[in-house]
Amino acid sequence: MSDFVIFCLIVFLVICLILTLVGFVFYTGLLSEVVVRTGSAPVKKITIAYKFRKGSYKDSGAAFTESCSIGHNLASVGVFYDDPNQTQADECRYAVGSILSEDEEKPDEELQRLYEKFGYKIITFPELTCAVTSSFPNRCSLSPVCAAYRVYPELDQYVKERSLHAYPFLEICKGDLIHYMCPLEKQGDFCVPELLKKKTTDETEETGEHKDADDTESGAGEELRPESGSVIHKVVEESRDVTPLLEGSHQGLREEEGQGEDGDQRGKGSSESVSSGSSFEELDMEVEEEKKSDPEEPAEEENYN
Repeated sequence: MSDFVIFCLIVFLVICLILTLVGFVFYTGLLSEVVVRTGSAPVKKITIAYKFRKGSYKDSGAAFTESCSIGHNLASVGVFYDDPNQTQADECRYAVGSILSEDEEKPDEELQRLYEKFGYKIITFPELTCAVTSSFPNRCSLSPVCAAYRVYPELDQYVKERSLHAYPFLEICKGDLIHYMCPLEKQGDFCVPELLKKKTTDETEETGEHKDADDTESGAGEELRPESGSVIHKVVEESRDVTPLLEGSHQGLREEEGQGEDGDQRGKGSSESVSSGSSFEELDMEVEEEKKSDPEEPAEEENYN
């Protein structure tokens, strides 16, 4: 075999490989156009069996596989509650399961018990008339992976450009299409109980921390109370010791001024007499000694008269 023939075979194989890869890309829908719109939801009221999980969204594939292994012919659904661009991968919360019934159809009791046997819980999501929606071809096992890189950026940009409050993100694999929708109404009805329970637990823990801090502060205040009480008790005792002195000073003031009518002078005299209770007695003795030492002054006045 000549070298030319070998070269042609190699070129042919390379071309076949390239065409195969291009065909596979088209088949998976990686190059499909992503159209985002606002309108009614692609599904009506649905009852699902789900498991609540916490961790990276990249690990959600195993959860979808587990759910599909129980109900092979059922459509699968995933509800994603956190933005992976703003939340750490380990803190992202989501629920994955299978759709047991749609609209007013009742779920199969035997199938429901089977899911509950494997630890799944049952919840019903309401029908939506207003949601941000999109779709992507579901043709192979790689289609959800390709869709994640194509659809979610378009949904996020659509919501931000129009300042919409869309929450949470739902991914429904049904037939040959993967439906994506973000509710613009009844958003609380799409939150599973585990999500609300987790939030309540966090708030309770925060409240407990604040309560412990308050108890610590109140405990510190109780430790200071005995000292403050002893200081107050000491001040009260000292005030009791000063009381007799104040009473004696007021009594001397009344004897000196003889029930004067001017209240301000009484207040002034009392304030001056607080320093010593015996000062008024010494003043009385000095006045009597002056009278005894000057007996001639009254006589001169009589002679003058």
